[in-house]
Amino acid sequence: MKTIETKITINAPIEFVWRTLMDFENHPKWNPFIKNIAGTAEVGHKLSVTIAPPGGKGMTFNPVVITHLPFNELRWLGKLWFKGIFDGEHYFILNRINHNTTELCHGENFSGLLVSLSGNMLNKTVEGFELMNKALKKECEK
Repeated sequence: MKTIETKITINAPIEFVWRTLMDFENHPKWNPFIKNIAGTAEVGHKLSVTIAPPGGKGMTFNPVVITHLPFNELRWLGKLWFKGIFDGEHYFILNRINHNTTELCHGENFSGLLVSLSGNMLNKTVEGFELMNKALKKECEK
């Protein structure tokens, strides 16, 4: 298993950051990494997610929402072809620092047979997470 995790502090209330993150329709306007999310963020529901890592090939996949805790956490589980080849548990966790400050923890746990062969792709994914985090911060603080 391989885990990547990024964090950023956003100078906005947790409720505002959550609403911005969950407003899938507007992601294409500000998000340089996740270009599109469609579907309902409820446990058991499938989403359609299109990502574009910097300098990498974009892709669309259909993960299943496994955690949805309003104003706190969203997780989905995606897989390449079928379970056990290349699986990713993507997560967003918001922590309230104070009334007007939120920490975003954005990461993914990768598992499966192909994970050990995906070094460069995972580096691009980290860069994509960081670009998204900065864009979310900018969107919430404007």
